Amino acid sequence: QVQLVESGGGLVQAGGSLRLSCAASGSIFSINAMRWYRQAPGKQREWVGEITSGEKANYQDSVKGRFTISRDSAKNTVYLQMNSLKPEDTAVYYCNADVRRDYTGQYYNYWGQGTQVTVSS
Repeated sequence: QVQLVESGGGLVQAGGSLRLSCAASGSIFSINAMRWYRQAPGKQREWVGEITSGEKANYQDSVKGRFTISRDSAKNTVYLQMNSLKPEDTAVYYCNADVRRDYTGQYYNYWGQGTQVTVSS
């Protein structure tokens, strides 16, 4: 099986920064896209951004210029650097990835358990 484990969440004041990490482990042959989602209280989970295996990143408009996604493929880890945080960024942040478990080529989608980010005003 494959596990995704997020870390780095916490409480920060508005204008501050946090760096989230998500490490994938288990039966991994390769990883294609790695994504970040978030879910605020009472709201649906929303896509924050993603990075391809070729390290091309795309972002939701509300975080462009403030958030940066990067990855270390050797460590099967994706990062979310969050700067200029706002109270509306408060949410549980989830990691998501498309993982190939063997050479046959089929990708499976996995989720992490989430990490809480709270931005105080």
